[in-house]
Amino acid sequence: MEIVSQLLPFVFLIAIMYFVIIRPQQQQAKKHKEMLDALVKGDKVVTSGGLIVEIKKVEEHFFAVKFNNDVEGRLVKDAVARKYEDEA
Repeated sequence: MEIVSQLLPFVFLIAIMYFVIIRPQQQQAKKHKEMLDALVKGDKVVTSGGLIVEIKKVEEHFFAVKFNNDVEGRLVKDAVARKYEDEA
């Protein structure tokens, strides 16, 4: 019984860390992955570097993107921070 009473605070600490730190990070990562999977040609995204680009082609690990009228390139899917929503 003495061992259980000594381990109980550690169990509570681990449970609190799970619900405060680990679980929200897992949910955020899941939501970000779902957003990446839902992106299609023509969507505008903001990169982790702050660039706003338009998706021209969806590939397995990359997006073919258009920076402006003349510049096109490839973007790693992990570099997409969020979908760009026009504020008009």
